[in-house]
Amino acid sequence: MKNKYRYFIILMIVLMTVINYIDRGALSYAQSAIIKEFHLNPVSWGAILGYFGYGYIFGALFGGALADKKGPKFMWILAGASWSIFELGTIFAGQVGAALFGGSALAGFAVFRVLFGFAEGPTFSTMNRTMANWVSPKEKGFAVALGLIGTPVGALVTAPIVVGLLSVTNWKITFIILGIVGLLWTIVWSKVFTDLPENHPKVSEIELQEIRNTDSLLVGESQFENNHQIHTPWYHFFKNPTLVMNAIGYFAFLYVNILLLTWTPKYLQDEFGFSLASLGYLGMIPWVGAIFTGLLGGKISDKIREKTGNLRLARSWFTVASLFCTAICFMLIPTVKSPAMVLTLMCIGNAFNYLPNSIYWTVVLDTEPNKAGTFGGVTHFIANLATIIAPTLTGSLVVKHGYQAMFIAAAIAVIIGMIAMVFVKPGKQNSSLRDSKVVHSQKA
Repeated sequence: MKNKYRYFIILMIVLMTVINYIDRGALSYAQSAIIKEFHLNPVSWGAILGYFGYGYIFGALFGGALADKKGPKFMWILAGASWSIFELGTIFAGQVGAALFGGSALAGFAVFRVLFGFAEGPTFSTMNRTMANWVSPKEKGFAVALGLIGTPVGALVTAPIVVGLLSVTNWKITFIILGIVGLLWTIVWSKVFTDLPENHPKVSEIELQEIRNTDSLLVGESQFENNHQIHTPWYHFFKNPTLVMNAIGYFAFLYVNILLLTWTPKYLQDEFGFSLASLGYLGMIPWVGAIFTGLLGGKISDKIREKTGNLRLARSWFTVASLFCTAICFMLIPTVKSPAMVLTLMCIGNAFNYLPNSIYWTVVLDTEPNKAGTFGGVTHFIANLATIIAPTLTGSLVVKHGYQAMFIAAAIAVIIGMIAMVFVKPGKQNSSLRDSKVVHSQKA
């Protein structure tokens, strides 16, 4: 498309996030073989799934800051290459644990999942830095939604791809194939991307004017400035209630996301006796609606912004309504008995959950676009506590109270996020943030 090279960049980001989600979700579908091979129980398996989050939250935090400092291209290449290598290395996790950690395969998986999580952590904060550099104010919501669509697509195709590979080979060969694909993407990305559209030969003057056009900015809304004199320390994130509450809202989204990604396969096998082969298509069902609503939500939010001129209505209240519907669906799951109804409620609930998927990142762009990587990283750090809490807590809940308890816990997490989003005021900058900018600009 002429004058639309930025959408090719977004397409490449989609491919990266698809690879990202397949790689992280593969372990859940390989669980039967791994549990049998290393004699694990539900609690230890929940712990293994949760170890990913320990690395992921710190990867998001440091990766976002590094994307601001070194540029998103550097961070994309470093992250993509690193997680692909650790994906490959997972096949040795049990043996490393046995050899180096007193015969504990669990310890070996812990090390590799933490390192793998750390390498995957920078993905979305780096994506936010890329969006701040490459898209115009009026298309932020939809552009971020496009970039994030790889999340539900990746979750959707993880089941058929991984189950398909496991059907024709073993789990170790599957991980080798996935790691190689990630490395190939990284090589291609290094050839087609630059940190700024100004530096790319395929970005025309017309497209650059579209990207940098500020005519559509609302009162209080911020826009990316290619000015290195503007500096806001990372810890000023916590002086802005909007950013903090937005991160809590994002935690709620991710709790549901991670719960479905990590525990759905085992839940369906244990509760309804489904075989691994049937999970190839049943595992896709909770993600079908999310693909459409993830895109639709960004478009709806941008349209509300355009029609009303009210960022809070377009971002915050839109998210509150979506999370309310999500909570209702997950509260209903324990009341139904058939797998068809369970999967239907999962699908509808996850579809509502994904409506505001892009909003949590767009709020950062609305408020502090020049710190999109750093503040996006802090947001992701807080929110991705869910990658630890959701699978680990679920393991304990399943043992003590059965699978129904995990859905009640998900509904409670969503309600907490919904309440937090009531207090989000996008584009409203804390005076200390503005003063910090002024002081650092004057010093420069």
